[in-house]
Amino acid sequence: MAGLLDGKVALVTGGGNGIGRETALVMAREGARVAVADYEANNAQETVALINGAGGQALSLSGDVTKAADVQAMVDAAVTAYGRLDCAFNNAGIAPWQVDARGLLTHEWSEASFDRMIEVNLKGVWLCMKLEIPAMLANGGGAIVNTASIAGLVGLMTASAYVAAKHAVIGLTKTAAMEYAQHGIRVNAVCPGFIATRMTQQTQEERADAITGRTPLGRFGEPNDIAEMVAYLCSGRAKYITGAAYEVDGGWTAT
Repeated sequence: MAGLLDGKVALVTGGGNGIGRETALVMAREGARVAVADYEANNAQETVALINGAGGQALSLSGDVTKAADVQAMVDAAVTAYGRLDCAFNNAGIAPWQVDARGLLTHEWSEASFDRMIEVNLKGVWLCMKLEIPAMLANGGGAIVNTASIAGLVGLMTASAYVAAKHAVIGLTKTAAMEYAQHGIRVNAVCPGFIATRMTQQTQEERADAITGRTPLGRFGEPNDIAEMVAYLCSGRAKYITGAAYEVDGGWTAT
């Protein structure tokens, strides 16, 4: 039985762990050849080893999504290795604790922390789209999925710059979807809720009961819950879907 992404070439940023790693694995399972990019090169290599060990095809890349030259190198490497670029999952991102802003109210954030959050979580997504789109135009189309968040849909206490960046990612997604629809490029976003990853480990330890108590499905999500949605959105089965932001949150935003 053919996979959802048979014959496709995909680029996944932040593919060294968590949601990115699981998405790269699912894309490979569904028949894609996958370029796995991560700031931490060893983690990308581990993901690639898992894919190739399971009989898929993947290559590892490293770089900083906030630097145009690095992103261009990622795109060029995927095209050089596999001849084209059909799908991109722009997933690389950081949390407030990674910029020394955990638990801080809006007025308590430092300018440096705010700037770094916007640089990675917003500019990084924009740079990826900017440099992926020309490669997809050369193919006559493609599909892009950006990682937003439930924080792109609602406010969250002590996460102001994160919330601002994720709201902006949804705006970028909708605008690009409008601009490139006539060129056969679909652009969507996924909005994960509380997913059990390295990024949310401390949150799980401190607030698991409160979070799962508000979540109708009663648990943290797993990376695979996001990965399956991304693979679907990149596939031909989603051919009439663009400009959308999908909540994958166990019902959290419905409450």
